Amino acid sequence: MTTFDTVHDDVIAPRRGQRTRRRFSLPGLIRRLPPGLVLSWLVLGIAFLWAVAPWLFTNYNPLEGVGGEQLRRPDASHLLGTDALGRDLYARIVYGAVHSLTGAFVAVALGLVIGTGLGVVAGSVRRRLDDAIMRLVDLLLSIPPLLLSLSIIILLGFGTVNAAIAVGVTSIAGFARLARSEVVRVRRSDYVEAAFGSGGTFVAVLWRHVLPNSLTSVFAVAALQFGSAVLQISTLGFLGYGAPPPTPEWGLLIAEGRNYISTAWWLTTAPGVVVVLVVLAANRVSQIFGKVAV
Repeated sequence: MTTFDTVHDDVIAPRRGQRTRRRFSLPGLIRRLPPGLVLSWLVLGIAFLWAVAPWLFTNYNPLEGVGGEQLRRPDASHLLGTDALGRDLYARIVYGAVHSLTGAFVAVALGLVIGTGLGVVAGSVRRRLDDAIMRLVDLLLSIPPLLLSLSIIILLGFGTVNAAIAVGVTSIAGFARLARSEVVRVRRSDYVEAAFGSGGTFVAVLWRHVLPNSLTSVFAVAALQFGSAVLQISTLGFLGYGAPPPTPEWGLLIAEGRNYISTAWWLTTAPGVVVVLVVLAANRVSQIFGKVAV
């Protein structure tokens, strides 16, 4: 029996180890992921690479046209065709990623930092300051986001950065309300009361216990807000309040191609599809952060 058990264990042990390695291998993990999630990560990865190193994806200059190449249909030399000035549309979409994605990052960062700061202060301090901050938040929520964005752009001027600031301001109220509700919920927890009872100061308890346990949901909403920010910045660019021509910003590309929609459909379809894919991919990926937060 002893010999049989020893041989049996020697034979089975490697197999168990192999099963463990297969179970936690990267290819196996990728195969278990939903195809839609893998595709979403792929879309976002390509878009970010466009923004970081656009010259790796195209040899054309997005600002210079070629004579005799105006409104050329998509073919092997111009994958997405050319515009009315003979500029390669694919190159303009690739180089436009840096403007749209950077603007979205700035907008989300602005709303996250200022909104979360206001929410944390409102949920941590006395009632009067809390009421004053939340009434300001209610005022921001009462104004339609597009109207508020246009008002801010009119005051600051046109441009991608100003459009990003305008979009970021419209998201401050949402972040502030969520952060306040999470801080109030965590402050009423038993472990926070125990930390205060053991002699912890207000700042120490807030930093060590309240913030780490209340900002997870806020970061999940920030991931969701990224897709919305891309769409809003593209909308402002389409209306003419974003980057000025000839900057290859996605919303501006759609606006420039609408005059040729009956004869050159690719001028609006291609950048429009890119915006839709990036927004949908960002929303799909943000659902994973939301599940982790829950």
